[in-house]
Amino acid sequence: MGLTVNGRRLIRGSGNRSRRLKEMATATMLNELTSTQFLSQVDTYLAIYGDAMDADPSLLPSRRELMRRHAKSPQFRALDAREAGDGPIVGFAYGFHGEGGQWWYDAVWNALAGTIGVGYAATWLADCLEVAEVHVYKRCQRAGIGTRMLMTLTNGRSERTAVLSTPDRDTTARRLYRRLGFAELLTGYNFPGGSPPYIVMGAELPLRDPAAAAAWPLSASPSIS
Repeated sequence: MGLTVNGRRLIRGSGNRSRRLKEMATATMLNELTSTQFLSQVDTYLAIYGDAMDADPSLLPSRRELMRRHAKSPQFRALDAREAGDGPIVGFAYGFHGEGGQWWYDAVWNALAGTIGVGYAATWLADCLEVAEVHVYKRCQRAGIGTRMLMTLTNGRSERTAVLSTPDRDTTARRLYRRLGFAELLTGYNFPGGSPPYIVMGAELPLRDPAAAAAWPLSASPSIS
């Protein structure tokens, strides 16, 4: 069952930790956030993003504004991960319903439709959850936090698919997405305005991860209201 602390719905879970990560709490707490709660901690999440992505500091102000805009998106859902007790925030994730008029959605729709066909674009994007961000501090990676956040973020969603983009190189995140069933829809894709190459990935919902289910038998993920 989830707990409620200071207006936040907490989802408790514990998993196997490598010896390198044993100093971390045995039970990381996932906090279900309202848009207001998310915005109140946006600078904390920005720092996690910068660390996880090795982001150019000069680009972080524009990323902050993007996060603020995303919080106003339809069916916005956000989580953060804290070390046990009142420990620091070590990760966050959020997503929302994708639809025409959103920059990322329109760019990906046009790329899929132009290279493969409109029917293919519709298959993946007509009823989709856009997974905008899933990030964990580097020091806390490989402990299952990203997996757990993504599984919780997508659980109970009404959309048929989940879609996302990630740098087109061999990364821990890309391997995670593959393990959870995400297929590669576009590779070597450069977003309008100039960007390093990205890969666009999609998966049918619900996601299934037997390893995560075994690792966190006490996890509870409430449905979207």
